[in-house]
Amino acid sequence: MTKEAARQKAKELVAKMTVEEKLSQLVYNAPAIERLGIEEYNWWNEGSHGIHGAGTTTVFPHAIAMASSFDPELVGKVADVVSTEGRAKYNKHLEFGDHDIFKGITFWAPNINIFRDPRWGRGQETFGEDPFLTSQLGISFIKGIQGDGEFLKAAACSKHFAVHSGPEKSRHGFNSVVDKHDLFETYLPAFEKTVKSGVCGVMGAYNRLNGEPCCAHSYLIPQLLRKQWGFDGYVVSDCGALKDIYKFHKFVETREEAAAAALKSTCDLNCGDTYEALVDAYEQDLISEDEITAAAENLFTIRYRLGEFEKTRPYSDIGYDKLDCKEHKALNLKTAEQSIVLLENKDNFLPLDKNTKKKIAVVGPNSLSVTALEGNYNGYASEYVTVADGIRRIFGNAEITVEKGCNYCEEQLNHWSGFKNMISDGVAAASEADITILVLGLDCSVEGEDTGFDNDYTASGDKRMLFLPATQQKLAQTVCDVCENVIVVLMCGSSIDVGEKVRNHAKAVIHAWYPGSLGGLALAKILSGEANPSARLPVTIYKGDHNLPDFENYNMEGRTYRYIDGDALYPFGYGLSYTKFAYENAKLISADGEKISVSTEVANIGGFDGKETVQVYASYTDSRAATPHWQLCAVKSVMLKKGEKSEVTLDIDRYWVKAVTMYGERVDPDGKITLYIGGHQPDAVSTNLLGYSCLKIEL
Repeated sequence: MTKEAARQKAKELVAKMTVEEKLSQLVYNAPAIERLGIEEYNWWNEGSHGIHGAGTTTVFPHAIAMASSFDPELVGKVADVVSTEGRAKYNKHLEFGDHDIFKGITFWAPNINIFRDPRWGRGQETFGEDPFLTSQLGISFIKGIQGDGEFLKAAACSKHFAVHSGPEKSRHGFNSVVDKHDLFETYLPAFEKTVKSGVCGVMGAYNRLNGEPCCAHSYLIPQLLRKQWGFDGYVVSDCGALKDIYKFHKFVETREEAAAAALKSTCDLNCGDTYEALVDAYEQDLISEDEITAAAENLFTIRYRLGEFEKTRPYSDIGYDKLDCKEHKALNLKTAEQSIVLLENKDNFLPLDKNTKKKIAVVGPNSLSVTALEGNYNGYASEYVTVADGIRRIFGNAEITVEKGCNYCEEQLNHWSGFKNMISDGVAAASEADITILVLGLDCSVEGEDTGFDNDYTASGDKRMLFLPATQQKLAQTVCDVCENVIVVLMCGSSIDVGEKVRNHAKAVIHAWYPGSLGGLALAKILSGEANPSARLPVTIYKGDHNLPDFENYNMEGRTYRYIDGDALYPFGYGLSYTKFAYENAKLISADGEKISVSTEVANIGGFDGKETVQVYASYTDSRAATPHWQLCAVKSVMLKKGEKSEVTLDIDRYWVKAVTMYGERVDPDGKITLYIGGHQPDAVSTNLLGYSCLKIEL
């Protein structure tokens, strides 16, 4: 069904409703209207890396991990599986009359906020710190969710609009102050690009933006989103955000005024209960029936596009046997393998011989952790392979011991319940091992969404520092004292520094993120060389003592690879392979109109087959505004057998090589444009770590 046909049907249906019936449909748990043949529908579902909160599903690597693949096609395949499993569940939920939360096919994903600060606990839900990469992966994810059939397979939703990247503790009343340059150069491009690519929904954020609550913003939704970008889908509030308008933002005094302000800003749907006050707001003439009607029409247009009112619902042939099935597990494992970033590999210590009979100790709080596989906004898989499990599977001839060694961030001596001080146990295992795999990091109880949990390390899910928690540093340093061959594996959703002593001692350092239900197997395959690491960092890994700007400051100066002050520890776009790639013959093919085309030859000159991610960065100057050091503007993956060479062509949208003025306008820069082509960004740290410089093309 075309969008136009669906809207016409929605108009006809809504025209038959009373005002009270229309108002009843503007909440996430919309009731049935039996006289019109409308079933109840719960809009609230999540699907950022698998179906959330309703039984078995494939639990893929979290969004930040998938972003490390730098592979939009792969992310699109994952999203297609998410919507397939969503339809499989939806079909059965309908059959058994279950219309509860997390049972529908409107997914409030992807989270395309920019991971502007490594302390933000929800950064794990995003595609990283770069506007271009976030846009490309977001578009692919949305297309995978929504499908390309006559009806929507499911409906995706870009969130959180806008400028929502922490702090978690004060998000319900926080005011994000952002100038137009940073707003349009960094915070809004992914929303603009996903809206113009056809996303069905947009979720408003909790915070204020320059003084106005995002879900009742006079410019953000009605002017920018609706009029300038032409968005004709539905807008939903973040959950409880409309209550914040009067309770914490103090933008208005009453619940009725808050509901009216949101509706007038064309927020169609309330995740929460504030829109229950729209009845009183209507009676007080704070809103009009036309405004109510417009919101209802937007919502029912989506429901028609999903095929809800068809005699035979689309995708009803997708069976329950698709959930975490063999085919989906295979994609899950492949995605995890291509999401794990190799940061250090001294003297080619890795890969390990899978037939080794050496003693291997697996030590650390994430050695046996399932929660560290899942991340947050996760479902429940039918099978989990922890790191220790995966190493046992792959290294079957080795003598393997496992110790937790410590908790994430709390150590207590003489605690009567035990399990508060396990460091000597972890060190004991390492002291008798030939190789120790230190599995460190966090989980969503430490970094996450508004956890309400504070200690010396975390504030409601946001990290207070960039080092590992002190108890893990103590474990890691002591293990390094007793074991010569240490491999460090970090499982978390953000930038973490293990400290100089551990970095200098470790033979290899790996960032595994939250790698999904089969993440332990994927990691073991990387360690053994059955899989060749190919992932790249979608965020900057900072030194633990890097002088970051204040967390509540939303100015981009000093943030991310584009405006970093000083050197990164491991830069955005960086990642090692077991093989080596060489670049030559970078050429400009064309630079006409809004597209620039370039090409380069890439050769695999190492000893392993491998996947290379070709990256193009643009550097330019403009006297009218600040410009980035350089800006990612194209990526393309190529698989090459050892000894193989390929010519790779990349197309660049001029949008990404334009300067943004202090007024938020995108203009051709008044300085020259230099394009850098290679497997990393053109910074000195990446060049030193990888041993070669990017090729250059000047426009």
